[in-house]
Amino acid sequence: MPRLWNDCWRAIYITVINFILFEYTIPRLSWKKLPESLLLIFSHFILYSFGLYVWREIGIQLQIYTELKKFTSVKQVITWHFPYSVSSILFFGIIKHIYDYKNLKIATQQLRIEKQQAELNYLKSQTNPHFLFNTLNNIYALSRDKSDLAPESILRLSKILRFMLYETGGKYIPIEQECRIISDYIALERLRYDENLQVNFSYEVNELKKQLPPLLLMPLVENAFKHGVSETRKDPFIDIQLSVINDILRFEVKNSTGKSQTESVVKENIGLTNLRRQLELLYQDYKFTVEHQESIFCARLYINLASHV
Repeated sequence: MPRLWNDCWRAIYITVINFILFEYTIPRLSWKKLPESLLLIFSHFILYSFGLYVWREIGIQLQIYTELKKFTSVKQVITWHFPYSVSSILFFGIIKHIYDYKNLKIATQQLRIEKQQAELNYLKSQTNPHFLFNTLNNIYALSRDKSDLAPESILRLSKILRFMLYETGGKYIPIEQECRIISDYIALERLRYDENLQVNFSYEVNELKKQLPPLLLMPLVENAFKHGVSETRKDPFIDIQLSVINDILRFEVKNSTGKSQTESVVKENIGLTNLRRQLELLYQDYKFTVEHQESIFCARLYINLASHV
């Protein structure tokens, strides 16, 4: 039992001295201030040798430290205790290195998350104005033709703007809201076309409250109208299929296009490019493909919603 108390008393001193060494002394060592650095090193040498002897004597006087071994001189005491000091430096040095490495890893991870969030915010800041710009172009086309549908289109646009202002600020929205905004956008776009345009939007969702990032699916719908049916002269159509079953989202948008397979090389616009980058930042398990065959453009999206980063 006395030996245990002796070790505890010695550990208190060594812990304090090592804390001072690694937190204050070592960071101040510099070749540019060599005399000051040498003085600091010498001071710690004294603390680790003679200081430990003084601490032992204080413990003896306070009857905390039991003198189990008799020494004939101060030098003999210092020589006997000094290996403890050296080994403690190595021990605390390893602990400090592990602690700093762990903190650095956490800080790096936090920096990566902040960078990804900043990039996501930037992508959203690009996507939303792009979405609004396309919608305003549609209303402009109706107004230019003095269409009676212009007031209705403005009303529908206000509904979409309300959604963008109040519902897209968070990280996630329920899938039912995403379906609703897609339906509103389709209704707005249909005002520009006659009855020849065939649009089908169907979805099978086993849990409508399932969350996903706002307007994540919208670029594919926009693309179908702007770069698909708007360039189709004969039998324009859009077929949109959405299913979410057991955290697996499948979204397919198929539309007619005015260009044949031989004329067209799939070139992604800002909406699809941003979508692809958002998927990289948001999910670990996903697949996004586009293909163009016989005047038909098809975009397919697969996401495991549980793989969110």
